Amino acid sequence: MADTILVVEDEVRIARLVRDYLEASGLRVLVAHRGDEGLALARTERPDLVILDLMLPGLNGLDLCRALRRDSQVPIIMLTARAEEADKLVGLELGADDYVTKPFSPRELVARVRAVLRRAHGGEPEAQVLRLGELTLDLARHEVTMGSRTLDLTPTEFALLAAMLRAPGRVFSRLQLLDAAQGEAYEGYERTIDAHIKNLRQKLEPDPRNPTYIVTVYGMGYKLSDRGEV
Repeated sequence: MADTILVVEDEVRIARLVRDYLEASGLRVLVAHRGDEGLALARTERPDLVILDLMLPGLNGLDLCRALRRDSQVPIIMLTARAEEADKLVGLELGADDYVTKPFSPRELVARVRAVLRRAHGGEPEAQVLRLGELTLDLARHEVTMGSRTLDLTPTEFALLAAMLRAPGRVFSRLQLLDAAQGEAYEGYERTIDAHIKNLRQKLEPDPRNPTYIVTVYGMGYKLSDRGEV
């Protein structure tokens, strides 16, 4: 069965363009032109991924993203005309997995959708479990636990943690982490990794303001502190 994509976009022309390209690539597409309609569709249809404009009537994109994240980890791609980095980072900090800035290439958007879906479905063909101290990541089941506690991660957060868990103690640049998370490193997007790391720390660390697992290596990037053996 084809994956279902929910497109929430108030500009009819853009919504139609996105729908046509996604359907041509074999995906099932639902469209909403208002934020409140998008939220209702997301809750009834349970899509596999949401493409979300920021500027929406009824309920804006950031509020819709916040509402979706309260009860779901469905992958979200922001589609926005807001080019300012602060706007992009707000969306990512709310739990969006990626963003595309208007004007955009429909083919690039389809590629981003495919990459996020691969992460959501688990791109690893073999069953594999990674461990570090009390932290356990099951690639096949797409599950992460810290002791007896299950961590509810987005696909991007899962991909980032998996990359670092494969090499505890190794310092990853932002570009390397972006490549691990997105499947392709888009130049100029590497600063968005900071927002994903912030979210991951909120879920992983006992004290996110003083992280002991995901450590910042100033001027270089991030590493997973090798507190145990994988």
